[in-house]
Amino acid sequence: MKWLGSTFLAIFMAASAQAEDIVTTGDLGLVVERASGSLLLVDQSERSSIARIEGLGDLSHASLVYSPDQRYAYVFGRDGGLTKVDIARKEITDRVVQSGNAIGGAISDDGTLVAVSNYEPGGVRIFDAETLEMVADIPTDSKTIGLVDAPGRRFVFTLWDAGETWIADMSSGDPQITKITEIGANPYDALITGDGRLYITGLFGEDGLTAIDLWSPEPKPIRVLPDNGRGQQDLPVYKMPHLEGWARAGREFVLPAVGHHQVLWIDGGSLEETGRTDTYGQPVFAMARPDGRQVWVNFAHPLNDTIQVIDTLTKEIVHEFKPGPAVLHMEFSPRGHEVWISVRDAGKVMIYDTRTFEKRGEFEAESPSGIFFTSRAHKTGL
Repeated sequence: MKWLGSTFLAIFMAASAQAEDIVTTGDLGLVVERASGSLLLVDQSERSSIARIEGLGDLSHASLVYSPDQRYAYVFGRDGGLTKVDIARKEITDRVVQSGNAIGGAISDDGTLVAVSNYEPGGVRIFDAETLEMVADIPTDSKTIGLVDAPGRRFVFTLWDAGETWIADMSSGDPQITKITEIGANPYDALITGDGRLYITGLFGEDGLTAIDLWSPEPKPIRVLPDNGRGQQDLPVYKMPHLEGWARAGREFVLPAVGHHQVLWIDGGSLEETGRTDTYGQPVFAMARPDGRQVWVNFAHPLNDTIQVIDTLTKEIVHEFKPGPAVLHMEFSPRGHEVWISVRDAGKVMIYDTRTFEKRGEFEAESPSGIFFTSRAHKTGL
């Protein structure tokens, strides 16, 4: 009996040690520290940072995506770096500098391919998600923007210089390219809806936006709000606004206006304008809470200390506050009960209740910018 007792104790201790090594990823996220080329690993429940991962190069305009199991993050740096990070082990597992200047990326719906959108030399390069070996190089002779994943192992991206959108179908291994021309002048960013059907590109060189129905056998450009802004004097654009899949609130899209102190409301079916909301400054992000009941908006310099909250039923501003200097990014908890806000010049990440607007916590970070929770792993376009 003594031997059985000691054996049981040994098994119990070994199991306990293994249990301590288990990391659950669903409650984690990463915060980009843009000035130091590092990431903070954060815990949503604890409202705190738990580790710093260093050595990721130039993160001055960085974004990232997650593997389907939420364990790995693929970080796209401004210096062309593609870095694979193991958040369970809190370390970099691989890194390649694949271009001179990159502007974001995407991961395929099956999690096997990672694509990077490049300014220099332009084009899109696609890598094996496991090894980071390049499997396809798609030259475009143009800066590429608005790169997203689409169902069916496809990537969609747009050419700033040429005004075209390309669909790269990787389902057969080699890229099969569909080119859609006459998108408009100088497209600057794009979003794809959560169902993977509608791809919408914002235009900087002319008024309006362009939509593409990816379910169509022969996708064609659909002009949206072609008269937007005409007859109005554009303001200087201090920071380009961002379009992402979070901009859909219920049956409508809410999108930042370029060069105006407004957000635009567009019916998700007809793509007709349904309203405008005047805002405090030039919007950068207009982000719908996951339930679609609110839209949170931050602004470009020099008015970037403020956030406004818009009620989606009335399209009116219901709350305004100033978290601090240089509010760069917001990220909602998966069910929307909290929002995390990076306040770069205060060196803090601040956390607020989205219903009471009370501050729930904060922690220090080195020039924080993008905030990315692992729940993005299961969302098209994010």
